[in-house]
Amino acid sequence: MKDLSETPIDSALVYEGSFLRVQRDHVRLPDGSTSTREFILHPGAAAMVPIFPDQRILIERQFRYPLRRTFIEIPAGKIDPGETSLQTAQRELVEETGYRAAEWAFLTQLNPAIGFADEVMDVYLCRDLTQTEQKLDDEEFLELELVTLGWLIDELRAGRLTDVKTQITVFWLDKLFSGQWPWPAFQRVGAAG
Repeated sequence: MKDLSETPIDSALVYEGSFLRVQRDHVRLPDGSTSTREFILHPGAAAMVPIFPDQRILIERQFRYPLRRTFIEIPAGKIDPGETSLQTAQRELVEETGYRAAEWAFLTQLNPAIGFADEVMDVYLCRDLTQTEQKLDDEEFLELELVTLGWLIDELRAGRLTDVKTQITVFWLDKLFSGQWPWPAFQRVGAAG
């Protein structure tokens, strides 16, 4: 197998905002030539799939400014300094949905934008849900809905479910619910938030 690695020569932070940073690196390519790579530095994220006893799934509808439209999504949020991805998932579940979950299972890890960002997102399943108080951020607006996996598949096939983390999760859920893939082991975990 060929070594396709690109080796950094130098790096510069070219933009720092309140959430994201942009870095520009000069790199040596596998053939010895050089090039420039610009990418977004992301703090990481966690997403969660709240599953109710009747197998309905809690989703969100949220307006996403860069694309100027409302998306169907599983709940998710960025990792805060000092948090593990599971702690983020627990905190975001309470903040965004108003639910706590007693049982959690790691599902998969995603790299949503490999061409221009270093984001890593861990996806968790959660169940044994208890309703509490939603704690949205001041500038956060979303709508919650309980849906079936069949509804999500229909939305995906119709082209209305385009969020990548949610699409991938739907494919996983289809394999799990149908018995084609084994369910990951759930563990009882103290809830954050």
